[in-house]
Amino acid sequence: MKEILIICLIGAIAGWIAAAIVNSDSGSLFLDILIGIIGGYIGYKLFGTSLNITDNIWINKTITATAGATILTVLIELGRRLFGYRNYPH
Repeated sequence: MKEILIICLIGAIAGWIAAAIVNSDSGSLFLDILIGIIGGYIGYKLFGTSLNITDNIWINKTITATAGATILTVLIELGRRLFGYRNYPH
């Protein structure tokens, strides 16, 4: 149970940072967490341990997850633009 909470916390942080970098608004903390978790997996597969910047494993995991989440967020935004979906204020 503790590991799931840690993964969700790192995913939430990574998804939020990625949305801020790309200037995207998913509109939901749940989507930010989901993008962060999937992005963490993508980041790990793409970069492995090459993004080990510090000695702190949690910071390294957050950096890797943020890199993957940023890539995923860019791809989602490109998909939105290609298919004409935009979030208009109501």
